[in-house]
Amino acid sequence: MTPQLEIQLIAVIVAVSCSIPGVFLVLRKMSMMSDAITHTILLGIVGAFFIVHDLNSPFLIVGATIVGLLTVYFVELLNSTKLLSEDSAIGVVFPLLFSIAIIIISKYASSVHLDTDSVLLGELAFAPFNRMIVGGVDIGAKAIYSMGTILLINLILVIVFFKELKIATFDKGLASVLGFSPVLVHYGLMTTVSITAVGAFEAVGSILVIAFMVGPPISAYLITDDLKKMISLSAFIGGVNAIIGYQVAEFFDVSIAGSMATITGISFLIIFISAPKRGMITIIRRRKYQEIDFAALTMLFHIYNHEGNKNEYIENGIVSITNHLNWDKSFLDKIVIKLKNNNYIIETNGVFKLTEDGREYTIRSYENLAV
Repeated sequence: MTPQLEIQLIAVIVAVSCSIPGVFLVLRKMSMMSDAITHTILLGIVGAFFIVHDLNSPFLIVGATIVGLLTVYFVELLNSTKLLSEDSAIGVVFPLLFSIAIIIISKYASSVHLDTDSVLLGELAFAPFNRMIVGGVDIGAKAIYSMGTILLINLILVIVFFKELKIATFDKGLASVLGFSPVLVHYGLMTTVSITAVGAFEAVGSILVIAFMVGPPISAYLITDDLKKMISLSAFIGGVNAIIGYQVAEFFDVSIAGSMATITGISFLIIFISAPKRGMITIIRRRKYQEIDFAALTMLFHIYNHEGNKNEYIENGIVSITNHLNWDKSFLDKIVIKLKNNNYIIETNGVFKLTEDGREYTIRSYENLAV
């Protein structure tokens, strides 16, 4: 396998691995927690390194996971006081723990290959050089197997605990009634996020982890309301972003991680604008239709309320309706055309009257509003 293919394979595996727990972070409105965890676990890596003195030790993952959970605990502890909102608590805890890690690295680990820039930005181009050797045989880049294992674990956890994750995400009270702890599910999810983040550190850096953990899930959220489809779609979008990002980076000779994060942002923007149900174009169009429908109903009510009055021919005339409803002539013409096309009104000498269909529709609408 060529280095180019290995880089893209690693990126796709990381994107899918991050997007799976990211879906539940987005649904729980905890997207910024991924930002906090992906930075603060550096303190866990540093702490574990000073104990084992080995950058390849699995204890680094253990240390990072512990600090990731401590981050969540400290944020929730501050939030529980009701003196700080969750985002404010994150803004306090995340810089504190991350800064401690930076100070320790700059003071005591300056000669160690533990660079803060590589942790933040990562460098996918170097990932294929870190090989997995088994029995003297080179079987590929180590990141493929480490992140592949994490991806497999994430998939198994979501499949096995899908019901618990779904219920605890949308209804914590129901989760408690059904006999399983929402708190346990919550910290299990945070553990998964921490392990996924530290596993992706060496290859892609924390910035891209955040992009993959938030970008594809929120893009999928704008497209579908089905949780299973959202998870699948999120993984698909993340993988596509990774491949396109690499191709763009190679074409323009720029940072691979930066290019992938940029493509993730661009793809979200495209979906944000054009999503069929929640996209900006759909929302603007829907609001325009609602404005027209409301105005049409308002005009029908006005005509109905003045039917049979001695001033009916004045009140239901074009000039009176324009003045009473504070509409300009062009807007009134648009509403009149809509109502005539629906056979709700007729116009005689500049005076509007309800048809039988229009009167029936108006009365039914009036009764529905009154209920």
